[in-house]
Amino acid sequence: MTPAAEQWSLYSAAQNLPAVLNDPNRGKQSNFFIKTWGDTFVEKNQIEKSPFLPEITYSHFDTYIRKIGKRYKRHIRLSQSKLEPNHVKTRSKTDLLNGEVNIDNIPEIFLKQNFPLNDPSVFSQVFHGNDRNKDYLLQEELSHYLDIVEVQIAKQVSQKSGAFFHAMTSHDTIMEQMGVAYNEVRTLRSKVQKVDKTLAKDSLKLVGLARSKTNHVKLVDKLKLMSTVLQTQPTLQLLLSSSDYVAALELISSTQEVLSKELAGVTSLRHLPSQLKEMSKLIDKMLSTEFERYAAADLHRPLNANGGVLEQERLISLVAGLLRQNHLQFLETYKQEAVTAAQALLKQLLIEQLADVEDDMEHCLTGSGEVAPSMDAANWLKVLTLASEAFGKLVQRVKAVHNVIKETADTSAGLKSTAGLRDTENFLTLEDHNRVEVKLKDLLISICDYCHERLASLVSTQSDKQTITAAQVTELSAIVDSFTELCERICGRQSAALRAAFKIQAGNYVHKFHSQRKNKLTMLLDAERWKVAEVPQEIQVLVDKLALGNTIKSLPSSPSDENGVEGLKKPSPALRIGNQDYTTVGTVLILIQLVCEYCVCAYNLQLLAPIIGRNLTELLRTFNSRCCQLVLGAGALKTAGLKTITSTNLALTSRSLQMVLWMIPHVRAHFNALTGDPLNGFDVVERDIGHHIQQLETKVLSIMNSLLGDQLNEWDAKPPVPSKAFRNVSRHLTKLHEAVSSVLPEEQVKG
Repeated sequence: MTPAAEQWSLYSAAQNLPAVLNDPNRGKQSNFFIKTWGDTFVEKNQIEKSPFLPEITYSHFDTYIRKIGKRYKRHIRLSQSKLEPNHVKTRSKTDLLNGEVNIDNIPEIFLKQNFPLNDPSVFSQVFHGNDRNKDYLLQEELSHYLDIVEVQIAKQVSQKSGAFFHAMTSHDTIMEQMGVAYNEVRTLRSKVQKVDKTLAKDSLKLVGLARSKTNHVKLVDKLKLMSTVLQTQPTLQLLLSSSDYVAALELISSTQEVLSKELAGVTSLRHLPSQLKEMSKLIDKMLSTEFERYAAADLHRPLNANGGVLEQERLISLVAGLLRQNHLQFLETYKQEAVTAAQALLKQLLIEQLADVEDDMEHCLTGSGEVAPSMDAANWLKVLTLASEAFGKLVQRVKAVHNVIKETADTSAGLKSTAGLRDTENFLTLEDHNRVEVKLKDLLISICDYCHERLASLVSTQSDKQTITAAQVTELSAIVDSFTELCERICGRQSAALRAAFKIQAGNYVHKFHSQRKNKLTMLLDAERWKVAEVPQEIQVLVDKLALGNTIKSLPSSPSDENGVEGLKKPSPALRIGNQDYTTVGTVLILIQLVCEYCVCAYNLQLLAPIIGRNLTELLRTFNSRCCQLVLGAGALKTAGLKTITSTNLALTSRSLQMVLWMIPHVRAHFNALTGDPLNGFDVVERDIGHHIQQLETKVLSIMNSLLGDQLNEWDAKPPVPSKAFRNVSRHLTKLHEAVSSVLPEEQVKG
């Protein structure tokens, strides 16, 4: 059905008549028939705004209207100019009463429930322009529409007059029935009130009394809790007087928690949280100050005092309090105090030990306890010994405190139990515990490194121009090894500063050691007459040690050091090694002693054993090359004043080199045992000496070939027999045998 086909009637209204007449809240209405029908026929109830919908006002569309207002007005004006004017034909009310005009003639826009004239489209449909003639016509048209509506209402009322009167009659009956129901309801309510008073209120009163009792109990508990909280400050003073910082901090923390949760909003306690906060800050400052005092007292007390921890219970209490506050900076404080103690210790030690050497030595010291290089070697070593011992005691003292702090941290994290702390005080998290362990390890490493640096500076002060003996270098090595092992055992890590300084100092000594012996060997070779030398007993002892493979740790000053006074023997003509005798020159005997000195030096300075081994190979190469220059190159004719290089000289040189060649494997084994790594330089020297020996043998053979060749060239097969040439050949061979038989071994002579 289309909207045009629908006939408007009374039942199409928003309010129907029965609902209006039977409103129980209004009662019987006497002015019903004199009220004007419309929106105000029934009183409107104010409906509250929904909290879920935003409030939309005209201002929300103001921007849009201003933006397109001009365009829309222009559009309306153009569209109206194209339409023909509508002429409203009015009819008389007689025609309306006769039914010639019905409600369908009224435009649909006037019949809508929502008729917003503020809408531009609605307004433009109702009003057409500003012409006065058109306004008059519009007024006439609207009056005509109103007449149509009134006529239709009158028709509906006339048609339903019986229904109206029937409704009024029914309304009176309903009102009487509602009065009776009202009285019955009032009677029922009075009875319910009596039952409520008799059965319900007394029971509810009991429930209220029980709740009141519960509230009173809670109030008493609150008052007791307030009384306990008010006793916090006297209890804190008592705990602090007994140095129980952890308990004091726990009390502050628990009290603050109670104030923030259970006693929140209590006016009388409003200032207590700020007071507790200030008290916590005061304890923090007290802990830091007390720990600084403890560190100074512990680290600056005499080293010969009791080696245990100073006031261990006090230290545990202080450390536990600092850990409770998560203030790990105290470890840095202790580290700085330990560094200061080390500086003061070294400075005081130098002043005391060097006061007799130089009156104004104190002016030579700096704030770090360093000293100018003005000491001789003996005083220098004495100071190093005392300083290493003092630093060792200081490091051990720091280690003892470190152990106490670590045990306290373990207990605070719940990893173990300690007598000084209760098991319930597990306030340190595992993450913070790991941080404490890292800082403790850094504390030990830093103190050990600093002590190493200070000792290294003392080692470095020794001037290169001052003479240092092998015994002093050995003593220095023992000092360095002892202190390094102590620090490594304490902190678990090697410090390189002291060993590096010692390596430099020992390197300088090794360089001087090598230069002196190299120059000595060169001078001995230049003065060597290349004759057989007698072998002292101490050289034979050294060779015997090498033959047995024993590590040479020291050089005997005389044979009595090995065999006693009765063991003194005269020098032997040759070195006895096993079943062979080695006839050598005097320089080789000195070389054996020099080689043993290198072995002893490497044993005493094992850190520089590789360098000493390389220096020894250089010494042996120097010996080999210089022997080649002096014998094969005939340099001895100038340096030693020899007239000629004989076969005896060549054989003696060869045997001397064989002695050196025998000695090289034993020396190599000695150095390999000290260094742990093979030294390749000995192989090269061994090969060079072997080649040199072959050259000497070739030289002897070439001399004989030359002599025998000259005789054989002059030989002629004629009497006498033997001829003169063969007699000369026999004489040359006899001389050669006499020259080499006393030097070379029998198997080599026969071969």
